[in-house]
Amino acid sequence: MLQIKIKKYSELTKDELYEILQLRSEVFVVEQDCVYQDIDFKDQKAVHILGYKNEKIVAYTRIFKPGDYFNKASIGRVVVAEKERINGFGHIIFEASIKAVKDYFNEKIIKISAQKYLKKFYESHGFIQKGQEYLEDGIPHIEMLNE
Repeated sequence: MLQIKIKKYSELTKDELYEILQLRSEVFVVEQDCVYQDIDFKDQKAVHILGYKNEKIVAYTRIFKPGDYFNKASIGRVVVAEKERINGFGHIIFEASIKAVKDYFNEKIIKISAQKYLKKFYESHGFIQKGQEYLEDGIPHIEMLNE
């Protein structure tokens, strides 16, 4: 079972922040073999959605109000530890993130910059591709909205 916690940056403990950065690095840098600047000074503006299993962060996203990342509310850094993906934690953390956008920002329309290979995953949550494919840090991405 995945336990969800939602925290502003100022509420994160040092250990939580370290676990978040470790998980993001494990997946986005090492697993995906992508050298990029994960620490982007946007975490301070974000609300953080943490997915815990046995007191360890195994799933995570960050959400933004309109204007803090895109012109619309957004969800980013969607990540699940590789060994936990079989448990459906990606769907659980993403649904919690959609709900958090509504609860925290009173916004219904959400914009994401999705890795193209996850298009069907995001479509299963009501997102639709907008525009053409583009490269972000050498990985094909697409803009998606949940209009």
